Amino acid sequence: MRRSQFFIKTLTEAPHDETSTNAKLLVRGGFVDKLSAGVYTLLPLGLRVFNKIENIIREEMVAASGIELFMPSLHPKENWQKTGRWKTWDDLYKLKEGGKDLALGPTHEEIIVPLVKKFVNSYRDLPVALFQFQNKFRKEMRAKSGLLRGREFVMKDLYSFHADEKDLDQYYEKLKKTYTGLFGRLGLGGKTYLTFASGGSFSKYSHEFQTLTKAGEDIIYICDKCKIAFNKEIIRDIRNKCAECGNKKLREEKAVEVGNIFKLKDKYSKPFDLSFIGKDGKEKIALMCCFGIGLQRVLGTIVETHYDERGIIWPESVTPFQVILIGIPDKKGKKLQQVCEKIYEQLIKKNIEVLYDDRDASAGEKFADADLIGVPVRIVVSGKTLAKNSVELKNRHKKTTRLVKIDQLVSLFK
Repeated sequence: MRRSQFFIKTLTEAPHDETSTNAKLLVRGGFVDKLSAGVYTLLPLGLRVFNKIENIIREEMVAASGIELFMPSLHPKENWQKTGRWKTWDDLYKLKEGGKDLALGPTHEEIIVPLVKKFVNSYRDLPVALFQFQNKFRKEMRAKSGLLRGREFVMKDLYSFHADEKDLDQYYEKLKKTYTGLFGRLGLGGKTYLTFASGGSFSKYSHEFQTLTKAGEDIIYICDKCKIAFNKEIIRDIRNKCAECGNKKLREEKAVEVGNIFKLKDKYSKPFDLSFIGKDGKEKIALMCCFGIGLQRVLGTIVETHYDERGIIWPESVTPFQVILIGIPDKKGKKLQQVCEKIYEQLIKKNIEVLYDDRDASAGEKFADADLIGVPVRIVVSGKTLAKNSVELKNRHKKTTRLVKIDQLVSLFK
């Protein structure tokens, strides 16, 4: 992609109404635009990152036997009355149309359960796991942390349905491992902990996946022996020690929740009478789990954990481009441009995602923009490098800069 043809605009300063690091850097880098508190437009550069996050999650859900579907955002009042949440859900956006009450979906239990009921009649129809990527709407009164806390956002939610608790438990443990690997692929491995949290009315504990960052609003206590953590809300219940090994030396950290998993059991299947005929010929209620990940929150968390004083440094798995190519014109202007064009075409042919800054701009402006955009690998072509028949190759992850011969450059990229 040529920079001159791409829809992108960087800013020299962060907007005054943004206080969080992720919002400042994403707005300055041309990734997002703020429409209102908690509502952001994903610009083309941000959408490239978002799509990579989504694709990684999708691959992991499919590998975990998930089947993708897409459910509506407009929900009838009757479904929410079935579960009693029409009156109790404080964040619910409600509207009227033709005399009927509707809700903008903040979650999809009220939709997925009656849907699955149409397909499940026998134990032979179970288990089944369905997932989607869908906009969620919540009246978030604390929308102040950029993409970490939004009013409109995309959630991946997977709902699994089971014939008995043994099958439910097995799948739950499977998804625990899946989530751990998934966050590793997103560049959050090593900083993300499986965290015990309150299970509400349907389970003693639920589990969150919390990523360590100073921007986090949650306090967690980490057991370095077990490599797990406990949310502050339950730490007194377990008497300030690890529920797994009894270790009392727990480390306090700030973190942000990037995913959560719940054993819902029959909390939502029972109100809709999602029943099936078991092996013994008796009617039984299906049991459920749910597994959620907020994509904008993941995007914001990646930024909060991958930046320096100059800008974002994207993990390789989600970087908008694999390489940024910069030409610094001087007296060898025509030859330099020809070399840049040749390198650009070679990278394209090798299916390397490259952003070529072909603008008529100063070296300082190009370098500052490259830092803000955060592509970790940078190729710089200048008169000095051409004198040595080379280019400068910079890796911001490894903090290395070296000269590479032009005829050897493309072969370095997989």
